[in-house]
Amino acid sequence: MFGNPLSAAIRATAIFSIIFCCAPTQARDDDCILDHCADRLPPKNPSPQPPPAPDAGRESKSEGRAPSGGGFSANAPSRDFDFYVLALSWSPGFCDSVGGARDQCEPGRGLGFVVHGLWPQYDHGFPSDCDGPRSPSRIALERVNGLFPDERLARYEWRKHGTCSGKSPSDYFADIFRAREAVAIPALFVRPTRDQTFTPIDVERAFYDANPRLRPGMMAVACRRNMLEEVRICLSKDLREFRACPEIVQRGCRQREISVPAPL
Repeated sequence: MFGNPLSAAIRATAIFSIIFCCAPTQARDDDCILDHCADRLPPKNPSPQPPPAPDAGRESKSEGRAPSGGGFSANAPSRDFDFYVLALSWSPGFCDSVGGARDQCEPGRGLGFVVHGLWPQYDHGFPSDCDGPRSPSRIALERVNGLFPDERLARYEWRKHGTCSGKSPSDYFADIFRAREAVAIPALFVRPTRDQTFTPIDVERAFYDANPRLRPGMMAVACRRNMLEEVRICLSKDLREFRACPEIVQRGCRQREISVPAPL
């Protein structure tokens, strides 16, 4: 009536194996469109980049752009972007999110806002890992001495973002210096001695007050674990003015309140 028990067990095992091996994997929640991945170390033995094609600099404006739905485009043609994002990490919040395993997080450094990167952006998405020299020179790195928390991050940011600027390493790092000089850090965040709590709009207003040409819609606050992690400020390609960036703003922090721990 019930058939061979051994055959039934074999059939059940086979069905379970098919379901287990073919089930879709869970999607990762990394928000790479805003480069939450930029602080991660590159692989120790990255695959070599293909040499640029002879006509690599002649692509049309539409080629290499990210799809209208967002995302990023690897090996995109350089110079073809719409604006820059200057990302300034709040070191205590950043270090909490990565577990403190960075030079930036060493006790006693007392770091507050530091440069995370200067990112070429499309209105939707961003280019990354474009063709170009993979390692900046020591002279180029001297242009941002003291702006990045460590040289390792500066080198990584050049590979992932600087290569898409269409500039030499020296000129790209000079632009980072110019962009950082263009942004005043509000007094609230200059060597605070105690932990603070703000709403994201409080943080934005502090930056508006310190930078009169900065307006709503031109920056976003990033948070993680209910803690301030970063501010992202949008600049024109020539770095002469702040500019609106709806997609960046849309992906800003939505927490009611965020903690702003004091630097250690």
